[in-house]
Amino acid sequence: MFSASSVSASPSDAKAAHAVRGRTARIGETGRTGRVGETAGAGRAGETRRAGRRGRGRAALRPVTALLLSGLVTAATLAGTGTAAADDPGRHQGGAAAVLDGLKTFDSAVLRMPGENGAPDRTQELPAGLFEMTVDGGGKLKTYCIDLHNPTQDQAKYLETPWAETSLGANRNAGKIRWILQHSYPQVDDLAALAEAAGTGPLTERTAAAGTQVAIWRYSDGADVTASDKQAEKLADWLQKRARNVAEPRASLTLEPAAVSGRAGERLGPVIVRTDADQVSVAPPVDAAASGISVTDEKGVPVTSATDGARLYFAVPKGSTDGSASLTVQTTTSVPVGRAFAGTTRTQTQILAGSSESTVSARATATWAETGAAPALTARKNCAAGGVDITAANQGDEPFTFELGGTEHTVAAGTTETVTIPVAEDQAYDFTITGPGGFRKNFTGVLDCATSGSVIAAEADRQSDDDTGVGTQSARQSVPASTGTTTSGLEGDLAETGGSSTTPMIAALAVGLLVIGGGTLFVLRRKEAHQHAE
Repeated sequence: MFSASSVSASPSDAKAAHAVRGRTARIGETGRTGRVGETAGAGRAGETRRAGRRGRGRAALRPVTALLLSGLVTAATLAGTGTAAADDPGRHQGGAAAVLDGLKTFDSAVLRMPGENGAPDRTQELPAGLFEMTVDGGGKLKTYCIDLHNPTQDQAKYLETPWAETSLGANRNAGKIRWILQHSYPQVDDLAALAEAAGTGPLTERTAAAGTQVAIWRYSDGADVTASDKQAEKLADWLQKRARNVAEPRASLTLEPAAVSGRAGERLGPVIVRTDADQVSVAPPVDAAASGISVTDEKGVPVTSATDGARLYFAVPKGSTDGSASLTVQTTTSVPVGRAFAGTTRTQTQILAGSSESTVSARATATWAETGAAPALTARKNCAAGGVDITAANQGDEPFTFELGGTEHTVAAGTTETVTIPVAEDQAYDFTITGPGGFRKNFTGVLDCATSGSVIAAEADRQSDDDTGVGTQSARQSVPASTGTTTSGLEGDLAETGGSSTTPMIAALAVGLLVIGGGTLFVLRRKEAHQHAE
């Protein structure tokens, strides 16, 4: 099993890997390497996929142009009135948060991509293996990549994320990836036993990690990829052929819902604890002593710890000034293998292969008002709809009315409504709801619902007969600015699989247009009482 002190590749290993170079391919011009969810046949993955795919490609500039156009509506501010609420990052539903330390245990692999207009297939040599992350609050994670063409960002921040909010949600083979994780390195750390079961011959940590990564890419990206080492390639084939779909693992820790509301003098909730840990600690609001607000169970008894399924409430004293409070639950546990980790900025999505005992946490907020509407606001990525769902639950005694994207929505007292805000694939979003009395709710993140390879393929199909490359972009069709020509060989990360020599210039243009796009304003307001009467 994984431990924080597991052996990693040394710096000399990274240098040796760097020395191995193949023919560098233009990722933006190679056409499809496979759609999300495609399976490879027996033997080497992708042999049957290459037929008929030549001559399909596109210049990298086209999706970049579309990205800049879509960037005009990336950021938005929602302003209006309401009861006071604390500022909330709004991007983490709970679980582990970690920082990427880099690719640590790896060997090389070869990616094959169809050539254009009858040209020979292109190849690119790249590193394949295990990444490591340091968990906020303590702990170590080991992960594999599930987005081959998307570069990693140095020291990127990652959050434990449901499959439905990543490319795994639309991938019918997502469960097979988890099976591979459960039956290979580092979960199976007896390499002799693994080699015997797979019939590979001797395996090292590096070749076992490479073979496992290659098998995963065949299911996560539908990629035609082969491990350079013969034993690693045999392991990849064995894992791919034997993989079976298994269910998504539970989150390490979440609170449902993440926001509640109501009246002072009432118990606001419940907030239900969901965890695979034996017990979690419960921390009341930071100003609990002064405000008199406490966290209780269903019977009104204050609690300092809870277990899975526990129902927690905010006990707000009668006569409290309109406002808000937060509770936090935390524990130390091993994060379940197969949990997805998505970046808070645009970076390669990862899937968990091993965890030490790590700190996990979740937060919930309560908002109350003496009269009028009392909204509780939450946000969740909606990959199926290509946007972000903002849910308003109104526990007040008046309707909560707001305008979003030119459409007016009214949430009646005691009801809930969800509004989906379109966001382009791979784009950052930053929605802030503000109002009198200090009301403020902020939701930020990056919509990353598809592998970069599948986005490129979809765009190539859509524009195969379009020479301009400029048109209306859907959330599924916009392509990240960093997809372009690779400029380096193997390094201790996967940045070169999607990096571009033009990325700095494109990024600067994107930021400039994004600032302009910040002028897009969604207005959130509560109507006056006489307006409701009308």
